[in-house]
Amino acid sequence: MPPVIGDQRLVPSRVLGGLVDPTPACRPQPPAGLASPLRDPRRGGAGRPLSALSVPSGARGIVDSGLIPSLVRKLHREEENIQEILLDTLAACLQEDATEALNSRVVPFLKDKLLSPNDNIRCKAARTLIAVSIPLEGKKQIWRHDVIPILVHLLRDPAEEVKANVAGALMYATVTTEGKYAALDADAIHSLLGLLISSLQKARLNAVKALTMLAEAPEGRRVLKAHVHAFRVLEMGDPSKTVQRAAQVAIRVIEWKP
Repeated sequence: MPPVIGDQRLVPSRVLGGLVDPTPACRPQPPAGLASPLRDPRRGGAGRPLSALSVPSGARGIVDSGLIPSLVRKLHREEENIQEILLDTLAACLQEDATEALNSRVVPFLKDKLLSPNDNIRCKAARTLIAVSIPLEGKKQIWRHDVIPILVHLLRDPAEEVKANVAGALMYATVTTEGKYAALDADAIHSLLGLLISSLQKARLNAVKALTMLAEAPEGRRVLKAHVHAFRVLEMGDPSKTVQRAAQVAIRVIEWKP
């Protein structure tokens, strides 16, 4: 489904082409040990699951077992190594269904984790936000809880993986009109432009797609028209065909005239 936006000045969805289809570069990867119960190595009883419950195998099983609220609550009280496992697990589970997590205030918890001094925690929190921001309610909550300015700030993070995941979260969060203008107000465009030359393919791809979302707004198009050459470089010479196609769509949106 193309993004639904209420402002008639925004670019019509037909111009976006294939942009609205989530790509593998933006999808969190399920953790390798997801089929097993989460275990806390600090606690006695080597076989005790973190949740103290028997967890069915796979992300869908965890969602169906009603364990998501418990996993969300544990985020703020577990040690960092356990937080990483929780974030990996949530990133996979929320692709199945984010409803319970959104009802359990997962967005404020993840907002807090974005501020962690630990690179891995920031990276995994941003990756989990990608899954959170796929449903419309997730996009709304990310805007409502003022997460977008933090995401924009993290586009200058020293860790490349953090920046790549943050750009992915922004790509989804800026589908809505409110999300677009929150990102524009936070000056997201210039930081995203910097990612177009990243060595990470997913960083370039996510940045191109996030910028395309911002180019749907007239204010975004005005700024980006001066940078079309950067997208043409990707269209003609990026080693990834996926990035080339995304750059092609971006140029079409930026150059669109009402």
